[in-house]
Amino acid sequence: MNISSEKTISGRSTWDGALSESQRVNGMGSGVILDERGYIITNAHVVDDVRTLRVRLADGSSHDATKIAMDRPTDLALIKIDAKKPLPVIPMGSSSDLMIGETVIAVGNAYGYSDTVTSGLVSALGRTVRLNEEMTYYDLIQTNADINPGNSGGALLNIDGELVGVNVAIRAGAQGISFAIPADTVRRVATDMMSIRRMNQTWHGLQYQEIIGSSSGQPMLVVQKVDGPAQKAGVRAGDRVLRVGELTIQNGLDFERSLLALRAGGQASLVVRREGVEESLQLTLEDLPKGTESTTEAVWRRLGLRLSVAEPHQIQRFPNMGHLRGGMYVAQVQANSPAAQAGIKYGDFLLGLSKWETLNYDNVSYILTECDKTPYDPVTVYVLRSGESHELQLRLTTASKETANKRR
Repeated sequence: MNISSEKTISGRSTWDGALSESQRVNGMGSGVILDERGYIITNAHVVDDVRTLRVRLADGSSHDATKIAMDRPTDLALIKIDAKKPLPVIPMGSSSDLMIGETVIAVGNAYGYSDTVTSGLVSALGRTVRLNEEMTYYDLIQTNADINPGNSGGALLNIDGELVGVNVAIRAGAQGISFAIPADTVRRVATDMMSIRRMNQTWHGLQYQEIIGSSSGQPMLVVQKVDGPAQKAGVRAGDRVLRVGELTIQNGLDFERSLLALRAGGQASLVVRREGVEESLQLTLEDLPKGTESTTEAVWRRLGLRLSVAEPHQIQRFPNMGHLRGGMYVAQVQANSPAAQAGIKYGDFLLGLSKWETLNYDNVSYILTECDKTPYDPVTVYVLRSGESHELQLRLTTASKETANKRR
C-alpha cells in the first residue's frame, strides 16, 4: 500500500529580507491494513502536518484518507479510508519470539516504486536509535532488509506472511542497517487508538490481558477484571474471550475492532471459555459515564506518565533482570509533573512502586489507591534505564495539592 501526502511549507525570509512564497511539498510512505473497514497503521512522521493524504491500494484504487489518531512517542498513526468494500487484513504476528538470523521481508513504497519487496535477516533486537534531540526510538528490530525513503510505515513480515514489525528508519550512510517497530508495540498502540472508549465514547467494562497460549503459541485474551456492562453480561475474571460475533479473538486489537460498529445499546454475542467450557453471553454496550476518568487519564493526572505494557522479554534480556515478570514502558513524561521531578524519563521501564510490581495499568491504579490510604511520601520508584536499574523518589503530594486546588 502506498501513501502520498502534500504539506505546505510556510514562506521564509530570503537573504535580502524579502518573504518567499509558501511551497507545497509532496511526501510518500507506506501502511498496513488492520481492519477490513479501512483502518490503516503507518508512521506518525508520514502523516504529521500534511495538507492532503491519499492511499493507493494494491488493486490500483486510490482513496482519500483521514487521520484518526497519532502517538508521536512511538511514531505510529492510525488513518482511515472508505474503500466501499471489505479490505484484506494483514495477519498479526508477534515480535516476542523473533530470533536473530530469522528471515524477514519488507514491503513498501520505496522511492515511490509501489509494492517493493525486499528480504533480509533480523540483525539484532531491542535497539535504541537516536534520530535527533527530539526523537529517540526504543526496542527496535534491526534488519539488513533494504529499506528506502517511502518504506516508512510499511510491513515487516516473517516467512509465514505475518506482521512482525512496521518499518520506520534507516541508518544514513550505512548499508544493510534498517529498523522496524516491533509488532507487539504496534498492536498495543493500535488497540488504544481503536478502543471504543476513544472512538465512540462507549464502554464495555471489560479489562483484559494478552497471554501467549501454551499450546498454539498464539496470543489469547484473558479477562482480568469486569465492571458495568461486562459484569451485567455475566463475564467473569479469568474468562478467555474466544469470539465476538463471527470474529475470532486473539488479542485486544481484535476485541476492540469487533465492537467498533456498535453504539450505546448495541449488543454483541460474546463467547468465552470458562473452566474448559464455552459460554455464550450477550454484551450490551453503554455510554461512557460522564465524568469517568480512565486509568490512563488518572495516572497522567496524578503522576504525569503515559505508559504501555512491556513484554517480559524486553526486560529479561538485560543482565540480572531474568527474574522479573515485566513492567511498564514510559512513553511520555509531563513537564514539571511528579514523575519528571522524580527523574523518570521517556524510554525508562517502570518496574515497581514501593513494594508492588507494575505489570499493567491496573497495578499502578491499585498502588495509587493504597498510597492514598497509607502515607507513602515519597514513594520509591524502581526503573530500568539503558539496562541498569535505578531507585528514584517520587512525591505524590504535588499531585494531591494540584487536585485540591482544582476542586477549590
